[in-house]
Amino acid sequence: MSFVKLTASALAIAAVSATAASARDQIQIAGSSTVLPYATIVAEAFGENFDFPTPVVEGGGSGAGRKKMCEGVGENTIDIANSSSRIKQSDIDLCATNGINEIMEVRIGYDGIVFASDINGPEFAFTPADWFSALAAKVVVDGKLVDNPNKTWADVNGDLADQEILAFIPGTKHGTREVFDKKVLEAGCKATGAYDIFEEANDGDAKKAKKACHALRTDGVSVDIDGDYTETLARLEANPQAVGVFGLSFYENNTDKLQVATMGSVVPSTESIATGEYPVSRPLFFYVKKAHLGVIPGLQEYIDFFVSDEIAGPDGPLAEYGLVSDPELAKTQEMVAAGTPMGPLN
Repeated sequence: MSFVKLTASALAIAAVSATAASARDQIQIAGSSTVLPYATIVAEAFGENFDFPTPVVEGGGSGAGRKKMCEGVGENTIDIANSSSRIKQSDIDLCATNGINEIMEVRIGYDGIVFASDINGPEFAFTPADWFSALAAKVVVDGKLVDNPNKTWADVNGDLADQEILAFIPGTKHGTREVFDKKVLEAGCKATGAYDIFEEANDGDAKKAKKACHALRTDGVSVDIDGDYTETLARLEANPQAVGVFGLSFYENNTDKLQVATMGSVVPSTESIATGEYPVSRPLFFYVKKAHLGVIPGLQEYIDFFVSDEIAGPDGPLAEYGLVSDPELAKTQEMVAAGTPMGPLN
């Protein structure tokens, strides 16, 4: 994708020289593979438009990025953690233990989790119940929990293709997996009645019931992918009968290879995600170590630049790549400009 170099005046942000006293003059970022392409676009544009070095952006997964950010304060630690799921209290506690008491939470927009398969294969119209019934370790049969007996998607739902179940899903270190667990597996678990049975079996303990909903079969039909979406696509190309879990933007950049399924009869798109109609969407974030502002050259300018209308707005390069622009972007801009740290988790 081409990116037209923006002038500083167009962005209403003055480019300044990196003069802060620091041995490290390059912003360092790690985390979510979903946020990675967006952050890379911004980093490259930042390097072109400002008198600061282009930030270093790496992947590794949302959880890994947050933990890396929370290792401590200083130039030997990263400045920003990209995340496709919201920070956890355990991350905040780790940060606090290591002297990081103020974190800025920056929401950059929204993305959807889509279910895609080979473009030449059968079409799929899924519900969360279908995915739970296909992948869960235990499912409900005649009112009782049994080991999952389903072999094909048609076994799960007679309206689906008579195709063996094989699913490539995000590994547990990815933020995408957290959303998949909650909005697909938990939702499907409740829809099939399994949740109520799990809860009853655990003396009403909702936490244990949810954990049981997340337990997946281990007979090879559910495969964790620890790499990014390019690895999932490679697995699908080698196994064209499989179904993979992707971010919407990745799918939209590979429509020559993939076809997307509906979820709850809704086609995933920027429009259906922006309106909240598509049921499996999530906000995307990055987290900033506030102690590094004013120390690492260009850090404040980078986060201002990232959330500017010209970059993160509906007509910017991130939307062109597939990000669903945040309707409340102006509030994020105000928070970033004021340097407001995040409050307690809701």
